Amino acid sequence: MTSAARLRARMAERDLVHIMAAHSPLSAILAGEAGFDGIWASGFELSALYGLPDVSLISMTQHLDMVRAMAEHSSLPIVADIDTGFGNAINVIHALKQYERAGAAAIVIEDKTFPKVTSLIADGRQDLVRTEEFAGKVRAAVTTRSDPDFLVIARTEALIAGLGEAEALRRAAAYEEAGADMILIHSKHRTPDEVESFVRAWDGNAPIVIVPTAYPQMTEPRIRALGKIGMVIYGNHAIRAAVTAMKDVFARIRADGGIHHIDRDIVPVEEIFRLQRMEAVKEDEARFLR
Repeated sequence: MTSAARLRARMAERDLVHIMAAHSPLSAILAGEAGFDGIWASGFELSALYGLPDVSLISMTQHLDMVRAMAEHSSLPIVADIDTGFGNAINVIHALKQYERAGAAAIVIEDKTFPKVTSLIADGRQDLVRTEEFAGKVRAAVTTRSDPDFLVIARTEALIAGLGEAEALRRAAAYEEAGADMILIHSKHRTPDEVESFVRAWDGNAPIVIVPTAYPQMTEPRIRALGKIGMVIYGNHAIRAAVTAMKDVFARIRADGGIHHIDRDIVPVEEIFRLQRMEAVKEDEARFLR
């Protein structure tokens, strides 16, 4: 069973899958151990890892390299965040082939212009391409995939751009007609109301994907009550957790004048050895080193 088939099977079994953002093989491993259903190969998190803003500065090659590395170290299906598709429909054709080969189970492509600006930034430029142009990108992706289980998820930023629910629904319907398997609706409102209203009004067959970063009140019972959401993505919590922990540990080491207090509050180095699978290395050494 391919990674894409496993993701579809999990969606059919559970109705709602929980996808955790990751920016490295280590964070992907930890997401698997925590029990998530899949990994969100986040462009935002990878940009932050490089110390760069999320404005289309990370190349497809950089993102693909990380997707491959995560796929090698985790069996979880990977939902790849490919932003605007790295260009027009011709670029999307090339990207789709590359992400399938890299081990992804799905791509999410959004209807912004290139270069994009991250969605949740205050007063950010949020220009969208024409509906027809983006529908062409969706058709290109769907037509190109070699694995029929590979998911093409169309993300509309109409609410982010302030264009309103009617425009978001119109675009979502056009993208479903173009062949999108799921529709991702995004919002930066601090409450779930805008997204909930969209979901209730949605009369298409494609399941909805949400990323409740801005509205953390959207718990699993509230999501399930809407009945049309098939996937929830926790879009930037891995990198935020990493920054929180590092800032705290670094500050405490400086304040204490050493590591003598913090050492008992962080994982022992043996835990890192476990995550690195050092036991397997030792076994291989015993078998093969002569």
